[in-house]
Amino acid sequence: QVQLVNSGGGSVQVGGSLRLSCTVSGYSITTKWMAWFRQGPGKEREGVAAIYPSVGDTVYSQSVKGRSTISRDSAENTWYLQMRDLKPEDTATYDCAASNTKDVSSMLIRSKWKDPAPYHYWGQGTQVTVSS
Repeated sequence: QVQLVNSGGGSVQVGGSLRLSCTVSGYSITTKWMAWFRQGPGKEREGVAAIYPSVGDTVYSQSVKGRSTISRDSAENTWYLQMRDLKPEDTATYDCAASNTKDVSSMLIRSKWKDPAPYHYWGQGTQVTVSS
């Protein structure tokens, strides 16, 4: 069966870095849309970044653009979200998700990647805390 396992969260100082992991079983990570979401205290869940590997398109939210990068290790079937220059507002529970959708136009042009609805598989989440 399909499983997504999150790891890599923790407590860091402002300006620090973290690499979040999403290890996948049940399918090759190169075959589906993948996204990272987060939900901070008192905030709505928001999409952070997404990629469709077979196309090579990536997208980032304005809040993390320039400070984060999606990458993968195909041999380990694992996605990563490398975050740097972390800020207190980055404090949140982060989760990875994958989608079976083939609607590339809606996901990218209409920003449907930010919507949880298209995603079929979810990890368990990992906590990131950024303090000064």
